[in-house]
Amino acid sequence: MSNTRVMVVDDSAAMRALFCGILENAKGIDVCGTACNASEARDKMSELSPDVLTLDVEMPGMSGLDFLREIMETSPMPVIMLSSITQEGTGTTQKALELGAVHCFPKPLNCSGTEFDETVKRLGDIVLRAARGEPVSGDGAEEVTEPESYSDGAESSPCTNYVSDGKPVVIACGIAGLAHVKQMVANYPPQCPPTVVIVNAPRDAVEGEIAALASSAQCTVEMANHDLSVEPGKVILAPDGTQHVMIESGAPLRIRMVDRDPIGGFRPSADLLFGSLVRSQVPALAGLMTGPGMDGTKGMQMLGSAGNTTFAQRPDDAEPQERFDAATRLGVGTHALDADAILPWLLEQTSQG
Repeated sequence: MSNTRVMVVDDSAAMRALFCGILENAKGIDVCGTACNASEARDKMSELSPDVLTLDVEMPGMSGLDFLREIMETSPMPVIMLSSITQEGTGTTQKALELGAVHCFPKPLNCSGTEFDETVKRLGDIVLRAARGEPVSGDGAEEVTEPESYSDGAESSPCTNYVSDGKPVVIACGIAGLAHVKQMVANYPPQCPPTVVIVNAPRDAVEGEIAALASSAQCTVEMANHDLSVEPGKVILAPDGTQHVMIESGAPLRIRMVDRDPIGGFRPSADLLFGSLVRSQVPALAGLMTGPGMDGTKGMQMLGSAGNTTFAQRPDDAEPQERFDAATRLGVGTHALDADAILPWLLEQTSQG
């Protein structure tokens, strides 16, 4: 019997390589091709005739859900959705299953050797069952268990019944840290803490991520604009561009866009954003996610000195270390957290309860 042929569709080259590796390690499966978007996948599907398609939810241009709908209307086939936001109980999972996906499988964003082997076994079994037309165990979504404790020893708190205390969360990250921000926002409760994220990445790349998150997240996700309100239930992303971003005090807080030269090579500058909160005496929670350079470290030092809670993400071995190392040297980041510990910790720190 010939092996099951699978095509992997994901806009991230790193994710394509990861899932190709997973599937090629599974018995009875061959990866017949890959594609970075719906247009490329459409062309290759007719040429390669895969038995099963794995499809990313969050793609620029036509989203994975829209492409799934097209596939089921024109040439139905087994499709497995792969994403950081296809977790049991989310609207994305339910929508994908309603459109005809046979299963929703979470991306293993932090994967040890043992976890990789388990992922090979689980995903390989799902693909083979899908190809044979057999039902996949469960309701079509992988069970996801919350971590029992933070990496720094604190106890976790669930997202259920979360009510924001109104304190803004301000974060700086690079392109590597954006993946962790996406995972966090995708699992935010509807009335999440007011959140502003400086992303040192090209605007067009971040626009695609905003569009994908806006269609699937439970909260509101927007691009930074002048006079935009900063309030619970809203996440504002500010990528590389022509203006800096500041937060003005008031009820509600508001975004102020400022024309100014880059600061330390960055525009918008996280140092300027963090500093605006200190000058306005707005209590905030600030953090540094993975990224190159030192942008945000001095501003976070100012916020910490003013009595605000701060954190720094511990980068994985393959991620840029510069910001974490700079924060450590400056003594900023009152909490050092692994990526998967940040969400429950943030919600605990900003909850009314």
